[in-house]
Amino acid sequence: MEFTVLKKDKITAARLGKLVLAHGEVDTPCFMPVGTQATVKSTTPEELKELGAQMILGNTYHLGLRPGIEIIKKAGGLHKFMHWDRPILTDSGGYQVFSLADLREITPEGVTFRDHIEGSLHTLTPEKSIRIQQALGADVIMVFDECPGYPVDYDYTCKSLELTLQWALRSRKAHTDGSQILFGIVQGSVFKDLRKKSIEGLEEIGFAGYGLGGLSVGEPKELMFELAEYTVGIMPADKPRYIMGTGTPEDLITQIAYGADMFDCTVPTRYGRNGTVFTPYGKLVVRNAKYKDDHRPIDEECGCYACRNYSRAYIRHLFNTGEILGNRLGTLHNLYFYQDFMRKARVAIREGVYERFQKEFLDRFGKSVEAGNKE
Repeated sequence: MEFTVLKKDKITAARLGKLVLAHGEVDTPCFMPVGTQATVKSTTPEELKELGAQMILGNTYHLGLRPGIEIIKKAGGLHKFMHWDRPILTDSGGYQVFSLADLREITPEGVTFRDHIEGSLHTLTPEKSIRIQQALGADVIMVFDECPGYPVDYDYTCKSLELTLQWALRSRKAHTDGSQILFGIVQGSVFKDLRKKSIEGLEEIGFAGYGLGGLSVGEPKELMFELAEYTVGIMPADKPRYIMGTGTPEDLITQIAYGADMFDCTVPTRYGRNGTVFTPYGKLVVRNAKYKDDHRPIDEECGCYACRNYSRAYIRHLFNTGEILGNRLGTLHNLYFYQDFMRKARVAIREGVYERFQKEFLDRFGKSVEAGNKE
């Protein structure tokens, strides 16, 4: 791996970078669409490339269950299995185990849990998580961690952090594939001293990059931003900084200003499949009745496939009749919006005007959609 900070904004902490990985280069800041089951839902790899996706995310927990690692190994790894030749990041499974709180037992060795499909009993350890990710062949893999929820008390968070640091060390020792890059994950919940302790412990072990975990797990938005700004500000400046799982447009533009480089979230794909699409002037619920005779595109300023070819009225019709094309068009539009947004953010950093770009975007995004698309 090679990571280079090419330029820093003069007013904010935003930074422009380039990340070189086994399957290609990634310009940062970047947004990674989530491909949980070895696919970004309702899209093809060719479409992802066309809209500008540089890197996607896969899910260790889900792929380990279905189709299983042996099948993916026989296919030649995750890239060949899913026909994607650009970089992939896989998470460790820690967050999915967090979501199975009622079905799991955490011990120093790892986590025993019942899967969400058949209820079968499984054990996931740091070593097994790394082994699965190495078999998948992702470019960037993550340490196995425990993600506390919110609210959580200080004593539990201390114990959780100690366990996470032990698992980080075990993950590091289990990592043997030099073509893959291993990131540590910063935990510590809402406690700044524990966030700092987490970073210090991870730096002592040594990682190629650092993910910021444990955000957007129920805490108020203001607190999430406060913790993100503080933590990103003390993460190693010469390594990629990855904020995990927070991803509304407001989240991204704010956290780029803190100095974060990488993001992922299911927001654009999940919203798109449910008929909510993003525009520079806010969200538009295209399945609403007021768009039934609206023959404008979702966004008249957008260059995506959906906006070039289809109207709000048609897309609303697709959603209301349960046609799969509606899901696809909503998803393609949202993913294009996110990638285009990231391109514009990188240009603003390069030109030294990120603060102005951020302010103008947030001012505009808070208006109604109709304010930007006049009758």
